[in-house]
Amino acid sequence: MITREELIHEVQGWAKEIGVHPKEIHLRKMKRKWASCSSKGRLTFALDILQQSKTTRKEIILHELLHLKYPNHGRMFRVMLKHFLEI
Repeated sequence: MITREELIHEVQGWAKEIGVHPKEIHLRKMKRKWASCSSKGRLTFALDILQQSKTTRKEIILHELLHLKYPNHGRMFRVMLKHFLEI
């Protein structure tokens, strides 16, 4: 398990690597999904992410951060997600 601060640090580190700038990063209880990304750049993560493995957190974080560049799950989104998951 990690702290909120550690998760935010991970998100900021990956954001820098990808070259995006989330406007806000939030954590809250979510019933149906791990995270979401608004069109205004707000990332919201489920509190449950704090208990996930580093690998699972990385997948969730990268997925949401890439939506800041690619709003849908099109070809470029999938290519970039695959690329960053291999790092």
